[in-house]
Amino acid sequence: MKTLLPFLLLVAGHLAAQPTWCNPLDINYQYNFEQLNDNISYRSGADPVIIHHKGEYYLFATISGGYWHSSDLLHWRYIRPLRWPFEDNCAPAAWSIGDTLLLFQSAVDPRPILYSTKPETGELHFYNRWLPRLPDGVIGPWDPALFHDTRSGRWFMYFGSSNLYPVYGIELDPAKRLAYKGKAKELIYLHPAEHGWERFGPNHTDTIKPFVEGAWMTEHGGKYYLQYGAPGTEYNVYANGTYVAEDPMGPFTYAPYNPVSYKPGGFVVGAGHGNTFQDKHGNFWNTGTPWVAVNWNFERRIAMFPAGFDADGQMFSHTRFGDFPQYLPDGKWSSPEDLFTGWMLLSYRKPAMASSTRDTFNASRVTDENPRSYWVAGSARPGEWLQVDLQRNCTLRALQINYTDYQSGVFASDSSVYTQFRLWHSTDGLHWDTLANQWNSRRDRPNAYLELPRPVKARFVRFEHRYVGARHLAISDIRVFGNAGGPLPGTPADFRVQRQSDGRNATVRWAPVLGAVGYNIRWGIAPDKLYQCWQVWADAGNTVDIRALNLGQTYFFAIEAFNENGVSALSEVLEGRE
Repeated sequence: MKTLLPFLLLVAGHLAAQPTWCNPLDINYQYNFEQLNDNISYRSGADPVIIHHKGEYYLFATISGGYWHSSDLLHWRYIRPLRWPFEDNCAPAAWSIGDTLLLFQSAVDPRPILYSTKPETGELHFYNRWLPRLPDGVIGPWDPALFHDTRSGRWFMYFGSSNLYPVYGIELDPAKRLAYKGKAKELIYLHPAEHGWERFGPNHTDTIKPFVEGAWMTEHGGKYYLQYGAPGTEYNVYANGTYVAEDPMGPFTYAPYNPVSYKPGGFVVGAGHGNTFQDKHGNFWNTGTPWVAVNWNFERRIAMFPAGFDADGQMFSHTRFGDFPQYLPDGKWSSPEDLFTGWMLLSYRKPAMASSTRDTFNASRVTDENPRSYWVAGSARPGEWLQVDLQRNCTLRALQINYTDYQSGVFASDSSVYTQFRLWHSTDGLHWDTLANQWNSRRDRPNAYLELPRPVKARFVRFEHRYVGARHLAISDIRVFGNAGGPLPGTPADFRVQRQSDGRNATVRWAPVLGAVGYNIRWGIAPDKLYQCWQVWADAGNTVDIRALNLGQTYFFAIEAFNENGVSALSEVLEGRE
């Protein structure tokens, strides 16, 4: 121990020096006009593709009027192209090769592939004038993905978004500016009768035929992982799965450990339809589309989770505490779990009060960890405020301020759209000091994440409003992270798992833990592969139905409790057979 302790202290000190980030991504989500005829607009982002290009990163998303550029995956600069040769991008495809970045939008009619050797400037050019219609009357390519196989030099496109048609693949001809080569091949259909996670609806409880969409291809270890989103973006269970093959066009085999990226519980819910990329250090990430659904069902945000492939070639995405602060790696990680800061949620269900309230949209909604409920101020004038009582002095490390669009009307994201506010802290509710200051900012930060430069002791946190571009001031959640300084929760006792007669489902039960804020139910196809995680709040009860299992597959389950001080030891691992 004398030899190990200095090493552990060195590692802890190094991590503490790293910057942190938190889902959903803190970018200026652009106002979306899909509901123009209903006089509704709202900030939204969906179907993300992050490309590592020449040591930097580019983020493309649906109907955003442009894209984002970053040197570090933390600070993102919005770029509006100098010339946008079509109406806008929807579920775009992008790829980096050499000094060139390629970009292609979803299409059902002929559309061009664009390219840029200077994407940081917004400069785009035609790589080809258009791809013609697909052969044999195949519809698309909607939700496209480009893939260059470095092993063979061949090019491919994968596409599809439907509950009738599959995900297709087709080879592209580099000698003809990536024109279609041959015919599109059917590759993936959904099988919800066998794969529980492919069932539609909240918690997979609807009988509507599910949707397959959002293809992406990753080659790793000589195998080809064709990823897809299912069962639909409208609910908490939107996820990514994969089929695996020895060749980019198959034949593909369903991965028994699916889904590979899944986040049905917590503040950020939904992880489907994104892409997998490697950062400059070689770490894998999987992006996805969390669900907001305040103004309509397709109002969404963007999330990013550490991902990878284990020693057996199993693909995974790490969503445990996936909406709590995480360290941004400055090198190759040994485990994505090392990125979790340990800063716990201090604000859940804590008392809140406000300067004013419109109708019944009261202040208690800003601590319920639900982006679909929100406080609306009586006015949007400067000086409106929200105050949260943490009920004890805690060590504060970071906060997240989440805005909502309430009756915003129709307008564009322009220079008038930004957010200004400041945060205060107090130990007694009487004497206040500045906690964070965005009073003169001209950035639009609908999901502003603010890491404090140093820990602060406080019981009360106050948000003071100055400006928002929307018609009303509305906040869904003020999330406060840090530590309360008390004991860790105990490990849940009497943990039980019962696979139901329908093997796609399992019922999980446990004894409540005194003082727990919530629990993480973890499962996977082996005791050391508990990659899946469902976060549940302690006040929601101590029984959960997991409806995301594959028929014919044995699973292993465990549970842990968490509170404002940290996380318990993991329970015993139980086997769940059909």
